[in-house]
Amino acid sequence: MHNTHDPKVLPMRDGVSPSCVVLPTRGQGSMLDFLTERLPAVTRAQWLARMEAGEVVDEHGQRVTPGRAMAAGLRLYYYRALVDEVPLPFEAEVLFRDAHLLVADKPHFLPVVPAGRFLQNSLLVRLKRKYDLPELSPIHRIDRETAGLVLFSVQRPTRGLYQGLFRDRAVQKRYEAVAPWNAGLRFPREHASRMEESGHFFRMHEVPGEPNSFTHMDVLEHNAHWARYALAPVSGRRHQLRVHMAALGLPLRGDTLYPEVNDAPEGDYSNPLQLLARSVAFEDPLTGKPRCFESRRHLQPLPAEK
Repeated sequence: MHNTHDPKVLPMRDGVSPSCVVLPTRGQGSMLDFLTERLPAVTRAQWLARMEAGEVVDEHGQRVTPGRAMAAGLRLYYYRALVDEVPLPFEAEVLFRDAHLLVADKPHFLPVVPAGRFLQNSLLVRLKRKYDLPELSPIHRIDRETAGLVLFSVQRPTRGLYQGLFRDRAVQKRYEAVAPWNAGLRFPREHASRMEESGHFFRMHEVPGEPNSFTHMDVLEHNAHWARYALAPVSGRRHQLRVHMAALGLPLRGDTLYPEVNDAPEGDYSNPLQLLARSVAFEDPLTGKPRCFESRRHLQPLPAEK
């Protein structure tokens, strides 16, 4: 399994920290053979070129050469790269930044971390590059399709303190969403269910069993067909708000995953998911003082028609 680290053996380059892959405990052949088989998105010729440029090294900073034999459990570091990455014409706003914490207010369609076809056009890489912060790391994440607040740890020594807030559910998160109005449903309400992966893409679904996901729901405004909802997740399951609302027969406006997959064509930004991470509040673990951050973004007005 390959993941991202900030080792001293390779510095951050253009906002991208090196990625890491661990050699298996058993295996024969060269490290080049392993990399070509394990990470086939990079061709053998591309791995050779990276090795020639000194861009593949082991955990001791030694260069990996094409003929170097496998070594059990050794960590290899390399730079991830995408050819012809399509730019995203959206910018995030930094609302707060100190030596330990950075709060960004992101637009729809911008992924938080590199994934798939997005590398330079991820919020994390853009912020690392702009502010020269090699240890920057998201404390939590929101979907690429969701707009609003994302908190980042600036330095590794204090990262665990902020991560602990989310792990211990000590952060009050509030979202806004636009979805259909149903006068037969009573609000405020709490929705609780057991969520598991559905086995299709990254989708989740509700299954029988003890609940592991909880959301407080209320209505901010509504017309005959649509409503603006205030959603406060207690737990943090993937796609939780989208799944919970769809389960009530209230799929979020612009949702391309729930209740059915209906992906928009690449480059079509005309129908953004109407979900906004509006605010976060918590007690700062370093100072003990209360902190509250509010997004400056807004969802679309309620449509008049269905």
